[in-house]
Amino acid sequence: MEAGEGERYSLSRLRSSSLEIREKGSEILREQLNTAQKELRLKDEECERLSRVREQLEQELEELTASLFEEAHKMVREANTKQAAAEKQLKEAQGKIDVLQAEVLALKTLVLTSTPSSPNPQLHPQLLSPSRGGSPRRGGHTRNKSASAAVGMATAAPDPPPAPKQPMGSEEDREMDAVLFAEFLSWRERPSLERSSAFLSRVYAEDISPCLAFTRTELSEAVHCAVESNSVCIEPVGLQALPVVKAAAVEQGGPKKCALSGMSRPCRHRIRLGDTGGYYYISPSSRARITAVCNFFTYIRYIQQGLVRQEAEQMFWEVMRLRREMGLAKLGFYVTDEG
Repeated sequence: MEAGEGERYSLSRLRSSSLEIREKGSEILREQLNTAQKELRLKDEECERLSRVREQLEQELEELTASLFEEAHKMVREANTKQAAAEKQLKEAQGKIDVLQAEVLALKTLVLTSTPSSPNPQLHPQLLSPSRGGSPRRGGHTRNKSASAAVGMATAAPDPPPAPKQPMGSEEDREMDAVLFAEFLSWRERPSLERSSAFLSRVYAEDISPCLAFTRTELSEAVHCAVESNSVCIEPVGLQALPVVKAAAVEQGGPKKCALSGMSRPCRHRIRLGDTGGYYYISPSSRARITAVCNFFTYIRYIQQGLVRQEAEQMFWEVMRLRREMGLAKLGFYVTDEG
């Protein structure tokens, strides 16, 4: 009896322990399930968040792509427009270049046949004396108003130019000054109209400034500036009846009073400085001094522009001849229209 009871007791204990084990296992499993569910919810939320981010990025990418394509098309259109405009400008520029080249060739043809000692009448029509029906006179200076006019004269089969004269005359002796020639060669390497070179500094001090130093100081300075800028125009006074000079025009001289020297002299020419302003009556001596300086500037401008095709020594002697003309003019010597 006692043995049976012991077995029943053991069985009951085994049953109770197995129940406890089941309950504990169930609790553990429930806890694990809850944990897994929580983690799953978190993962679902993270997936939703990532999905929203992906959708936003895809939308932004589409908008950026569309914007880039639109910008690219706009750039292509602008490039095509600019290319068409550039091609049009290129064609126009090429046409202008062709015209300018033709004008330059025509000007070279005229310039190379004209020097201050023997000017080409077709290049300098202002040198024709009205009283002698077109015979050239010494001196005179004006600006070329248009290169096209020079082209027209060049294409009209001009008469053969006169043979150039000797710079100093073949009947007189001459000897080159080494210092002057060295200064000229130094200037000829880099020709310019600046006074910084020893060559032009000497010419200004010894010839140009004294030659253009007139009694009327203010007007003399204006003439000096106009000669340097190549904006001097000298023209003969007509032979018609001369008007009475009023008081307002006394400062500009008159038919019988030189505006530069202030002396009473018959004035057969008048001068204008630049495109604006009035005319000033000048005496033959004043005209000779101005034209002597203008001839010098014309020749050195030809050298600067590469239009003089001569040896350095020939250029030097031509410069010396022009300096001599300035020296004679400032001393009062000049050639009349009838001479």
